[in-house]
Amino acid sequence: MNINTINSALAPQREKLLNHPLYERVKTVEDLRYFLEGHVYAVWDFMSLLKALQAKLTCTTVPWLPVGNPEIRYLINEIVLAEETDINIEGKRQSHFEMYRDAMLASGADVDGIDSFLADVEETQNIFVSIKKSPLHDNIKQFLDFTFRVIDEGKPHEIAAAFTFGREDLIPGMFTEILRNFEANFPETDLSKLIYYFERHIELDADEHGPMAMQMVTELCANNPEKWNEVQEISVQALEKRIGLWNAIEEKMMHNHMASI
Repeated sequence: MNINTINSALAPQREKLLNHPLYERVKTVEDLRYFLEGHVYAVWDFMSLLKALQAKLTCTTVPWLPVGNPEIRYLINEIVLAEETDINIEGKRQSHFEMYRDAMLASGADVDGIDSFLADVEETQNIFVSIKKSPLHDNIKQFLDFTFRVIDEGKPHEIAAAFTFGREDLIPGMFTEILRNFEANFPETDLSKLIYYFERHIELDADEHGPMAMQMVTELCANNPEKWNEVQEISVQALEKRIGLWNAIEEKMMHNHMASI
């Protein structure tokens, strides 16, 4: 088994995501805000997958020791550098999550939900408790719970699978579709920060982070059939959870449209 085998196995879920009706439902500024308010949780928890990989595959403790494979250390640290301290639209350093939150504010989306959730995470110091008690849609809860269960299990190749096939590898295709809809439907709305964020992701993920992440999975699994099987299983689940997230956002949009009739 190899990367090509995994990609073939994931084709049905990938097709569902890239052709999800959610993209066509983003027709008003209010729809856009609903999208951002749901998607932000995926932007946020992505960083936890990345930092979990950094903790597992590089040395983040003192005294420093040369942990693991230098090639994998390089891949992780390169991705962390861009995701945690990229250059924003104003030429200043910022994480991609912070860029996204700023883009939400600029578009008039509500950040109270994500801010309250993160405050609760900090207060409880237990992500699973915070997820369970949150008022989020069940699909979003399941999406987050899956991410942190994978992290909690602590198998580097499984974390890498969720990171690579559930996120990084999909972002260019998904975001390109979203960006096209935004530009077509909201020409008079100031989406400069949001468009910058999307374009930056397309640039990084298609050209750099996507191939890097694929290489990381290959290095971690090597010739171990059990690891490759676990990568495939986790990747399928990750995509199903992402589809569930998209369904939750679409459901909220449809409910809002029905209520306004």
